[in-house]
Amino acid sequence: MHGAMVCTIRAGPEAGTRSIRARRTTDRTRTAFATGTPAPGAGGRLPVMSTVAAPALVRTALPFPDRREGKVRDCYRLPSHGDDAPRLLIVATDRISAFDVVLPTPIPGKGRLLTQCAVRWFEWLRPSGLVADHLLSTDPGDIEGLTDIDRSRLAGRIMIGRAAAVIPIECVVRGYLAGSGWSAYERTQAICGVALPRGLRTADRLPEPIFTPATKAAEGHDENIDFDTAASIAGRDVMERLRSISLAIYARAHAHAEARGVILADTKFEFGFALGPDGRPTDELLLIDEILTPDSSRYWPLESWAPGREQPSFDKQFVRNYLLALEAEGRWDRRPPGPGLPPEVVARTIERYEEAWRRLFG
Repeated sequence: MHGAMVCTIRAGPEAGTRSIRARRTTDRTRTAFATGTPAPGAGGRLPVMSTVAAPALVRTALPFPDRREGKVRDCYRLPSHGDDAPRLLIVATDRISAFDVVLPTPIPGKGRLLTQCAVRWFEWLRPSGLVADHLLSTDPGDIEGLTDIDRSRLAGRIMIGRAAAVIPIECVVRGYLAGSGWSAYERTQAICGVALPRGLRTADRLPEPIFTPATKAAEGHDENIDFDTAASIAGRDVMERLRSISLAIYARAHAHAEARGVILADTKFEFGFALGPDGRPTDELLLIDEILTPDSSRYWPLESWAPGREQPSFDKQFVRNYLLALEAEGRWDRRPPGPGLPPEVVARTIERYEEAWRRLFG
């Protein structure tokens, strides 16, 4: 490993043998965090965490069933009590991925910053009444069966919430021309079936934000699709509702960020229907997972925005640039295992995450 202490949490005699593959249901839904109302602990703001003193958290092995491991997060089902709705635990580790490959070098403190950012955005959004969010608590003390050491290591990087049947569509909103949207525009002058004016440049602001859904891929890249295809998967009434909510959240978040010197170029949201005490989906629509973090959004500094070229961003840009240099030299081909990261890339990456936090909420 380059430039980081590494910590793995293990608890319980079976912790090392639990499955890490996500279980898929037959109705194309999966389980995720969701809650309709905040509970004690959900509103407490997380302090800015030190990214130097604490070792990186790479992986967890906690004494709870149904462990699932994503590129960044570990997820568990928590025991239910009485008539309570099903709950889940999500842990934001310090893993980092690029080009769909999880790299061997973690970014110490990244998981805490992502959790901190998501929680503040949920707090910010709640008064709008646009949609209920997923967060129940961020307090490790609300989880039975953990040691004091476990709770200390998990502090600042967890969310507890109700389970939900996830709508299998990524709800992407774009206000600027970038990423896969720019690639699609160069080919077709449209993104996900939405026609755009001629003559736009990369990083140009669009005439108005557009909703460009994508399928949720179990592995690899999500696939951009048009609205009719999304409606055939999730239902037209559902997708029209998700489009309206997603565009409204983006408009508010863009205005908040712009006033603080940050451009929210694009972002994605996930939604689901809360599970009731019987484990069945209810009619309650919920905003789930993380929202508006540097991992789920594209943020640019406003002062340096200049259409027609690539923009500096508040995310893992330094990691991508380093890997692209290795690829150009023939030293990596975007296949696992990924290369380790040098200390300067690790340091500059966490600095960008921290700057995004300071600008948006500092």
